[in-house]
Amino acid sequence: MKKILLPLLLVVSASATAKMPDCYSWPMSMAEVWLKNEKIVDVTLLDEQKTVVRLLASEPKKGGVFTQIYHFTFNDKSGKSYDVITQSDATREECSASEVNVYQVSKTTINHDE
Repeated sequence: MKKILLPLLLVVSASATAKMPDCYSWPMSMAEVWLKNEKIVDVTLLDEQKTVVRLLASEPKKGGVFTQIYHFTFNDKSGKSYDVITQSDATREECSASEVNVYQVSKTTINHDE
């Protein structure tokens, strides 16, 4: 039974993930613009190679729309980092299905291994 169940779970998991849009670029761009407009960092000083992107949640809604929550860690060339959480809607065809809400994380405590 375990031999059948594991491949079935992998197929179901893979198909569920495949239907979800991969739309981190739109909220990441809007987060960079927000950081610039708030005069938090000069985005030309960000080291894009070191940007960490994590999809925290993707909730399906009606009409093929997904509300997606991303955590971005931007790093500048002097070694400072800027944690930002974004919330926006996306579809499989359009990553900018809504405006992006941006929240800067001022303090975190992580009590578990990632």
